[in-house]
Amino acid sequence: MRLDRLDLNLLIALDALLQERGVSLAADRLNLSQSAASGALARLREYFNDDLLVLHGRSMALTPRAEKLVDPVHSVLEQIRATIMVAEPFDPATSDRTLSIMATDYIVEILLRPAIVACATEAPGIRFELVPIVEHPVDALQRGHADLLIGIDNVVSTDHPSALLYTEDFVVAGWRDNPLLTGPMTLECYEQLGHVAVRFGRQTSSYESTATRLRSVARRVEVIAPNFMSVASLLVGTNRIATIHRLLAVRLAEFLPLTLMELPFEMPPVREIAQWSSRNANDPAIAWLVDRLKRIAAQLQSTSGRTAL
Repeated sequence: MRLDRLDLNLLIALDALLQERGVSLAADRLNLSQSAASGALARLREYFNDDLLVLHGRSMALTPRAEKLVDPVHSVLEQIRATIMVAEPFDPATSDRTLSIMATDYIVEILLRPAIVACATEAPGIRFELVPIVEHPVDALQRGHADLLIGIDNVVSTDHPSALLYTEDFVVAGWRDNPLLTGPMTLECYEQLGHVAVRFGRQTSSYESTATRLRSVARRVEVIAPNFMSVASLLVGTNRIATIHRLLAVRLAEFLPLTLMELPFEMPPVREIAQWSSRNANDPAIAWLVDRLKRIAAQLQSTSGRTAL
């Protein structure tokens, strides 16, 4: 396809450059060398008679003309993908696709680890790339940084297809030898003890932090951890407690000296949802992966249920 010297490959490069606002990131997205991406930008500048990307401080910025092209170019490519491109046949037994999944370390441990093990027999050639959650995961998904996003309700978007994988509640965890944890957890004890909480990046708090705040439950957070897996080890040897997903807490208590207790107040369970970009709505590989994740999630819930503490 050629539109007055603007072929389809150059249009794809233009979309990546506009979305990523940089040559290096666009090159990574397109699986091109940086020199090839720079060459594409040079041809695009000549075609549009505009710089498109200009140096602004230490980063690149779009010119006014480029800003006007962002949405139209992306929409055109989405329409082409949806109506013209024919999906390649997918057979998990012979496929060598790489499927990237954006998820927290909790999802990696509880859901993705057993799923990847199970898929090794059915799809030995498929490669999995696990991508950490970023501050704007849906934007990253739309830009093609991952094939699948797994997150809770306030992370996913109604603009893209999704599927509920499972729901899970929370428990209180603490060091087994904590002298203040000799009886059932009370609200008074929960509010008086120091807490270990999770925060992703500078602003994104975890679900339990938001849920306790909305219910006016006071928490004196003394330690902020960068991920869920590190929380439990930060409790050992201290009088601190943490609010942890039940499945993860039970798993961690298998090899760490932890005591687990029921929450002293009602907190809605978290809904873990798989989401993929609308441009991949008809991708059979994504459909296969989501189906396998649903099966693994169902097995997790059927074997554990509401684990007694």
